[in-house]
Amino acid sequence: MFHKPREDDKMLLFGTRAVIEAIKSDKEIDKLFLQTGVNNELFRELMPLVKERNIPFQYVPIEKLNRLTGKNHQGVVGYLSAVTYQKIEDVLPVLFEQGKVPLLLVLDRVTDVRNFGAISRSAECAGVNAIIIPSRGSAQVNADAIKTSAGALHKIPVCREDNLKASIEYLKESGLKIVACTEKAEHYYFDTDLSVPTAIIMGSEEDGISGEYLKRADELIKIPMQGQIESLNVSVATGIVLFEVIRQRMKTH
Repeated sequence: MFHKPREDDKMLLFGTRAVIEAIKSDKEIDKLFLQTGVNNELFRELMPLVKERNIPFQYVPIEKLNRLTGKNHQGVVGYLSAVTYQKIEDVLPVLFEQGKVPLLLVLDRVTDVRNFGAISRSAECAGVNAIIIPSRGSAQVNADAIKTSAGALHKIPVCREDNLKASIEYLKESGLKIVACTEKAEHYYFDTDLSVPTAIIMGSEEDGISGEYLKRADELIKIPMQGQIESLNVSVATGIVLFEVIRQRMKTH
């Protein structure tokens, strides 16, 4: 059967040597899939590089790799990232130096690619200065995400952090108000001051924001609901909260 190339195929990497060379050339790799049980000489050359660069990887059966590509993958398949990731420690000081009031978005385990793209589009429109995601358990930043974001992911810094807890602590220490959007909150989103430097945490569709991040939030907020369904799609909820930030900041200027 004729295989029509998908947009993501352009970002596919396969073969141990090809992946090693991509890493050494400082290509941004979104994720690696490694065949369970393989441990040859090239693999032993690859793994220290993967761990040194903190590249997310997952061991999978050969059948999974064969579904990803029909080519000779040698037990290694990966995807190049569609964006160049940044570090929040590099982004935040520049915002303060420029006299901006930072608005950051932290996404805890938002795994749906189209949701991630839609969130990124709203974030760019709302003037968000950076999106922070965990290196594991987050949506792939691939062609689908770029398309759904209407190109916003090429305009807004994405910071992929190995330790989201440490990143949130860093934001707190830097003077940002940490606001978590959760149905566990008592206060509504429009009753909190979002005109100050703020980082907003949004959680996964399945189980919301992790307890360890909720504990570190300065304030928990929720969106009032009147229907029978208990929660909004995360991209819709993010848009509602972000545009409240704009409303408040327009009033104060």
